[in-house]
Amino acid sequence: MKANTVHLLLNPTANRGRATLRQTRIIELLKNSGIEVILYVSESRGDLEASVLRYIEHGATKVIVAGGDGSIHEAVNGIMQSGGNVALGIIPIGTGNDFAKSVDIPLDWEYATRQLASRIAGGKIQKTIDIGRLNNRFFANGAGIGFDAKTTYVAESILLPIGRFVYLPAILKTMIGGIVSPNLKIQSDGFSWKGPVTLASISNGPWVGGIFHIAPMANNTDGRLELLITKPLTRRRILSLLPKLMNGKHIEEPEVTHKSITHLLIRAETPIPAQLDGEIQAPQTNFEIEIMPNVLKLF
Repeated sequence: MKANTVHLLLNPTANRGRATLRQTRIIELLKNSGIEVILYVSESRGDLEASVLRYIEHGATKVIVAGGDGSIHEAVNGIMQSGGNVALGIIPIGTGNDFAKSVDIPLDWEYATRQLASRIAGGKIQKTIDIGRLNNRFFANGAGIGFDAKTTYVAESILLPIGRFVYLPAILKTMIGGIVSPNLKIQSDGFSWKGPVTLASISNGPWVGGIFHIAPMANNTDGRLELLITKPLTRRRILSLLPKLMNGKHIEEPEVTHKSITHLLIRAETPIPAQLDGEIQAPQTNFEIEIMPNVLKLF
């Protein structure tokens, strides 16, 4: 395999199915920089992850993902399962693109592709970042238990062409269905919590849902995760907090508790779902979360 050969994995369902329209131009931009492209278009959820793992097992050292946060989530899990010794490139053509923002990748996908092509052609690694782990799954940007997991599930059913703003009607629809505040036991780094929680958010990057600046202090190169716990909230209170959440001004609100952590245990009385990088996980009662410092190389 040539030195400047990359495996490009494209998720055609990213950005509500509009990602396929970018495919030809992405390949053209990469080839214009002398990069040989091996294209794979994923066919179903989990397929991209399995393909990344398979390519690495056959000697791939450079993987590019053209998609959104869910696509990146699958690629990261494939890389981490393989041992992590593979460089990842990102072309942001998803809905929220939270991870891209956290690592300073331009959201103009053509410009981002040109920059990426230049780094690959020059053999330059942009940075090496931390990755989170929840039980046996990895996450690049963040994890959530409670309200945001339910909102993420609801957002998947909304097909309106409104981009990252899809999470606003998803929040309203979630509230109409009722706000559940499960009883959780949380322990981490000398900190403990016991009681009902509307939201437990664990952030490696500062953004979720495309427009929510949930953890302004989060830095995916500092070896820490940012834990935010929110006490039970009414519908009216959630609506009043949304503008602050979008601007990162919610941290000092009385219902919000913030801690920087490296390891976390959460126990729920009954199985509840979580989301990792916007991907819904099966309901569980026990969650062990930790940061894995300096393990993912990015072009």
